[in-house]
Order: sequence, then C-alpha cells, then structure tokens
Amino acid sequence: MGWVIAGGQALLDSRMERADVALESGLVAAGPPPRARRFDATGLLVMPGLVDIHGDAHERQFQPRPGIDILPRLAMRDSAAQLLAAGITTAFLGVTLSWEPGLRSIEAWRATLAAVEAARPEAGVDLRIHCRFEADNFDALEEVLADISAGRVQLLAYNDHTPGIVKRIADPAQASKYAARAGVKVAEFVALAERAWSRRPDVPAAQARLAQAARQAGIPMLSHDDDTPETRVAFRALGAGICEFPMSEAVAAFAREAGEHVVMGAPNVVRGGSHLGWSAAAPLAERGLVTVLASDYVWPAMLEAAFVMAGRSVLDLARSWALVSANPAAATGLHDRGRIAPGLRGDVVVVDPESRAPVATFAAGQLAWLAPSASARLGWVCGPPAERPGVNRRVAFSG
Repeated sequence: MGWVIAGGQALLDSRMERADVALESGLVAAGPPPRARRFDATGLLVMPGLVDIHGDAHERQFQPRPGIDILPRLAMRDSAAQLLAAGITTAFLGVTLSWEPGLRSIEAWRATLAAVEAARPEAGVDLRIHCRFEADNFDALEEVLADISAGRVQLLAYNDHTPGIVKRIADPAQASKYAARAGVKVAEFVALAERAWSRRPDVPAAQARLAQAARQAGIPMLSHDDDTPETRVAFRALGAGICEFPMSEAVAAFAREAGEHVVMGAPNVVRGGSHLGWSAAAPLAERGLVTVLASDYVWPAMLEAAFVMAGRSVLDLARSWALVSANPAAATGLHDRGRIAPGLRGDVVVVDPESRAPVATFAAGQLAWLAPSASARLGWVCGPPAERPGVNRRVAFSG
C-alpha cells in the first residue's frame, strides 16, 4: 500500500509548485499506487526529508543530567521519535569517541552502536553513525578501526578537543565541568587529560590509519574545527573532503575554492550567530561559503533555519531547503535522497508554513510521524489526482 500526499505546495526540481506526491514501495512514485492512502496537504508545504550530517542531541537522552545515564534502548527510542518530529529522515548521530570517561567513553560508544543497530528496523528514521574520533584517543584506536571495517560507521570526523581541554582545566570551574560530564573526580580527569596530551607526537600516525580504514570502507570523512587553511590542507591530504565548522571565513572560503562542502550549525542561523563568537553562518551561506546546515545540538533548528534563511530574502525557500536536505545528502554520497523525484527514497516532511513546524513525516515511503492535530487529514484516494479540479496533473514531478 502506498500514499498520495495531495494538494500541497511541493518542492520539485528546485521550485515550489502545487502537485501531488506519490509514494510506493519505499520510493517516490511516478503515479498514484493502487489502494493508496491519502494525506490531505492542502495549505501545507511538501518538502524533502531533512538529512542531518551532524547531530549530537541524542547525548541528552543518554545522559539527561551529568553522570546520570539512561538505558540505551530507551534513549535511542526517544531520540528516533524526536528526530522524526523534527522532520529529519536521515540522521548521522555524532558520537564522540574520546579518552574521557562517561558519556564519550569507549563503553558509551559500544552501547550507542548496539542501541542504534537494535533500533534501526523499527526506528523510521535512517539512523547512521558519525564517529567523532578524538585525536589523542589511542586506547580506542584498534576497536574503532575494526568497527569501520565491519561497516558499523558511516561517517568519520577528525576531532581534536584535547588542546582546548588541557588549556581550560587550569580553571577549577572548567575542570569541574569536564569532570562532571565524565563522572569522575577533578584530579582523575586532570590526570587523564595530561596522559592523553603526553602522546601528542603519535597523533599523525593514528589519523593516517583511520584515513586508510575509511577509504577502504568507502565512507566520507570530515575535518572538524579547522583553524587555518594549512589545517584544511592536511586533512584534505588524508581524504577528508568535508570541512565541518571552520573557525574562520578564510577557512570556509579556502574549502569552497576546492569544491568542498562546508558545514555549519543550524542553531547558529536560528540564534543569529555562533555561541562561540565564530563566524555567523547565514551570511556565509548566502555567499555560497556554507553549503550544509546541521542540527549540531538542536534537532528542530534545521527546519527553522531553512525558514530563517528564506526570510532574509537572499535565498528563496527552495535554495534554503537545499542546505538541510539535498546538499548534506550529496556531501555524504547519499544520492538517493534529499530531493523529491520518482525513484528516490520516499522521505518527505509535510510542513505548516505558518507555524514552521512539521505536520507529518514520511520515511522510506511510510508515515513515520504525525502531529496530533493532523489525523483528520488521513483518508483514501477516491480517484486519480487528475480528476480533482485545481490540482496539478503531475504526481511527483519527473524531471
């Protein structure tokens, strides 16, 4: 049984037009399937599902308070529901694998991978693992190399937060914050940070091994928080073709000159700037220096950011939406999604343009989430869309 999402304004071939969108066998269909269910999208927008290249809001489900852990299966179930309610149909969960104990430890890594793999069959959202490997985490290197080779990782990022941590723990308040997150006493955390820092000369060799494993597995790589063009060059040489959260406009421009995708956070757009005082993402996106907006730490920020960008009147809604759907799909090599066209995955979010909120989310052709107020929009197709007056004759525009 398929679906016809009827009567809405759909994003088709980079423009908005009134058209019905048909879904069948997990894909966008060229016409209405037999015995299709109908979703009345009158007055609503029918948009490609969001592709989140980097989101770590699931950490709040796994550890809602510092040092307080929740059963991984409950945390992942909650995360999947929240993702769908935000219109996200493909989620690369940013799982930080650090030398730190607690939420970002090897034990947490194992638990998260197991929870994701158990949740996938029923999650609705396409859950993927974005491994954020901390440069000095040598103790976990062999295990993550094995996980990459086994196909358990779909995206690899090179993180390097240790220098900043080592600098900040000189401040007792900052040291207490890190220790609370790790669930250990301050003195223990400081000792662990100093131990990690002591092996700094071994970082390049470890990163080279990670790069080789990622290339052999065919997974994309990102560099994180590049501070200079020279840093970007070094990670580019490893095969990291995506520049994530560049620390300056110059680095973003340098990456774009090489044709690389540049990722920044959707919360940056929604809040009007970076919470760290770095570059504002919206004007860089308008100039083509940022091509992808990720949820970062707030899943609903992605959809909101697309509307904020369109409201600035430089990019229209279609081009703004590409920042959160088509572009991240292309950056990660997922050419079967990010757009609405026959033969692509049936990932669609139906949006109320007034409240700028999802009304329904379809994932792989199935209704995966429905707003409480939208049940009256469900029904059965009583005839082909062309027989209903005022509706475009095309179903899922074939371009």
